[in-house]
Amino acid sequence: MPQSLRKKESVGSILFTIVNTTLLILIALACLLPFINVLASSFASTQEVVAKKFILFPTTFSLDAYRYILSTPTIFKGLGVSIGVTLAGTLVSMFLTALMAYGLSRRYLYGRTAVNFIVVFSMLFSGGMIPTFLVVKSMGLIDSYWSLILPVAINAFNMIIMRNFFQALPDSLEESAKIDGCNDFGVFFKIMLPLALPSIATISLFYGVAYWNTYMNAILYITDSNKWPIQVLLRQIVIVSSGMQAESTSVDVVPPAQTIKMAVIMVATLPMLIAYPFVQKHFVKGALLGSVKG
Repeated sequence: MPQSLRKKESVGSILFTIVNTTLLILIALACLLPFINVLASSFASTQEVVAKKFILFPTTFSLDAYRYILSTPTIFKGLGVSIGVTLAGTLVSMFLTALMAYGLSRRYLYGRTAVNFIVVFSMLFSGGMIPTFLVVKSMGLIDSYWSLILPVAINAFNMIIMRNFFQALPDSLEESAKIDGCNDFGVFFKIMLPLALPSIATISLFYGVAYWNTYMNAILYITDSNKWPIQVLLRQIVIVSSGMQAESTSVDVVPPAQTIKMAVIMVATLPMLIAYPFVQKHFVKGALLGSVKG
């Protein structure tokens, strides 16, 4: 290869690296700076929040917003509800999703094409809010925690990703296991699930985030305020704080509504931020493994 061409390739490679690195840094800052602003504003003082529109580091550290949010035991009850629903819902969803995905990945399953079509169809068209509410009510799930789990137990997109993962595994694994005496459940639990751990970790994160952020279903199906998850309670806190700020400007102990909103965002986001590093190493691998083959 000529020296000049090799030099041009080297210069082009350096320019690409510079442009690519700069672009990635800008994208990272665009994602990180708003989060830093939310975190800093939640710890800022009343005067600083009112005076500044964008804060990266509070000059006066204040915990008033968090004291206001955590001033009632109801918030801890809501946290308990959300944690319980997230853990139970993720387990139920993963179990049902894995079972359905494995069944639909078997090419010899009778009616497999029709069921796959129905699954894809459900991604484009749904029954709607009112029919779903009537179904939940007819099953006696109103004011039950199961109303936050069962109606959304299987996500079609997550199921398709996991089905594609199982399809990518060689059929010889199943044949060898059955020769050794395993039935279908033995193959699923002893062979397929251990191999699907990256996919399970990734989809569990998807389900966990969805259950943790449960809001609309709780508004529709839970009428008892003692059973509200954290997201609904945090919304009520924001509404109450905004109303108090508007009606009683002379009350100095009540933080500004904007500060409370920032603190609410941090309280709602922090558990997922803590959980993400534990599945990060499986995240990219699990998402890609199930999306290569259709």
